Amino acid sequence: MKKSALFLLILVFFPLSSNAETFLGAPVIPQGKAIQKTDSRLELKTQLSHDEVVSFYRKALKDFEDIKFREWKDATYIEDDGKMPWHSITISKGGKEGAEVIIVKDNWTWIIGTLVLRYIGVFMVLMVLFLGMSLSGSIISRAVQRMEAKKAAQ
Repeated sequence: MKKSALFLLILVFFPLSSNAETFLGAPVIPQGKAIQKTDSRLELKTQLSHDEVVSFYRKALKDFEDIKFREWKDATYIEDDGKMPWHSITISKGGKEGAEVIIVKDNWTWIIGTLVLRYIGVFMVLMVLFLGMSLSGSIISRAVQRMEAKKAAQ
């Protein structure tokens, strides 16, 4: 009896996320109507409000560590900084007709672009440090030469 009651409780209260539809591993809101679907992009329109859709995605993605939620003026941007095949989920702050959800696949242009920017940024920081050290080195060496000249004159 206890085992069957426990089994019934698990069935009732366990979220059935395995039966939920996904796109590239990202959960798709069940009430959404697909506007456009390609291999790398899914656009959905839903009658739910922006806050209801954001609440759905917060619950669905709560167990993932590398997920960042960003609130923008016109949308909520959910970004995966981990190894998921999808890159971002954008939830528009639509009007009375509901919210629009866009799920985008992770692509190499974005990855290479961020790596190039980081590469350039590292060398810019190194150049500023090099110039600062060169300037301070020349100032210190002139001061040392003047002190040695004063000692030699005495």
